Amino acid sequence: MGLIADTLLQYLPGKRKQTPSGWISFNAPCCDDKRQRGGFIINGGDAVSYHCFNCQFKCSWQPGRTISQKMNKFMQLLNIGDDTISQLKLEALRLNDNSNTVMQSIVPKFEPRAMPLDSELISSLDHIPDKLIPVLEYLSSRSLYLEDYPFYWTPKIGFSNRVIIPFLKDNVIVGYTARAIGDTKPKYISEQQPGYVFNLDRQANNRNFVIVCEGPFDAISIDGCALLGAEIKDSQNWLLKQLGKEIVLVPDRDHEGPKTIEQALEYGWSVSMPNWPEGIKDVNDAVVKLGRLATLYLITSAKESNSLKIQLKAKKWFKEEHETNN
Repeated sequence: MGLIADTLLQYLPGKRKQTPSGWISFNAPCCDDKRQRGGFIINGGDAVSYHCFNCQFKCSWQPGRTISQKMNKFMQLLNIGDDTISQLKLEALRLNDNSNTVMQSIVPKFEPRAMPLDSELISSLDHIPDKLIPVLEYLSSRSLYLEDYPFYWTPKIGFSNRVIIPFLKDNVIVGYTARAIGDTKPKYISEQQPGYVFNLDRQANNRNFVIVCEGPFDAISIDGCALLGAEIKDSQNWLLKQLGKEIVLVPDRDHEGPKTIEQALEYGWSVSMPNWPEGIKDVNDAVVKLGRLATLYLITSAKESNSLKIQLKAKKWFKEEHETNN
C-alpha cells in the first residue's frame, strides 16, 4: 500500500466497518452524518476514493495526479495536520510521470526581472523632481511612506505618473507593479511570475500568524502578504505554509471576497472579517481612516478558524456591505 492510501486509512474514524467489496463505511466527516454514510475504498493498492452518500461530497486520488482541493479538504476533515498534508502532496508529485512540470507549478522558482527603464529607489534620490511630487502625495494619501517599503519611480513616458512597487524574493527583484496615481488606464502595469506571494520575505520569525490580503498596498499598510488578486493558487498556499504560521485571510469586501474565503477554507486558513466602519472595503482603507494599530487590532480580534462560523459570518458581512451600497 502506498504512503497516501496508508496515511488516509490511519486517519479514518475508529468506528467503521468494511464490506466484502472493499468499501469502508463510517460517519461522514463532511456533514452531520450519524448513519455511517461515508464510504472510502482503496483500489489497486494506491488509488483512493471517498464518497459521502449523505451530502454527495466526493473526491479521489490516483498515482499520476496531484492532490485536488477536494481531496485536500477531505484530509483536513480527517484532522490530518498541515505538515502531513504537505508531505502527501509532495509524494503525489514524486509519483507523477510529469513530476518536474507539476513540481514547478506547486513549488515555483522565481527568476530575476528587470525594472522599468531608469527606475530609481525614491528614498535614495538626491533631489525631488517636480513630476515625482504627485506620486509622493498619492502615497501620503494612502498613509504610506518611503520607510514602509522600497518604492521606485522613473521619469520615462508611461511611468512618470506611477509609483513602482518591486516584487522581492530573497532580496532579488523578480517582478513589479506600477500603479497609476490618477485615472490613467490601465491602473496597473505589472510584471508578475506565477505563484508569487507579495512581501513574503518580510514576515518575521517571531510572529504567530501571517495576515494575507489581496493587494500590495493592503499588505504594505500592515506588513502582511498579498495574493495580488482574489484567487489563491496552490503554489501560493504552499509558500505561505512554509512559514509555519497561522495564515489569516482578510478578504476585500466586494463580490470576489466570498470566493476567496471559500478557497481559504479549503486550504485550512483562518479568516478575519473585521467590523469595519461604513465605507471601508479593504485593509488600506481601514489604515487610512483608523490608523495602523487600530486596524491590526480589529483584524486580530476578528480572526476565526472554525469553518462553520466563518461561513455564517461571511453571509452577514457581505450582505451588510451590499445593503450599505444600495
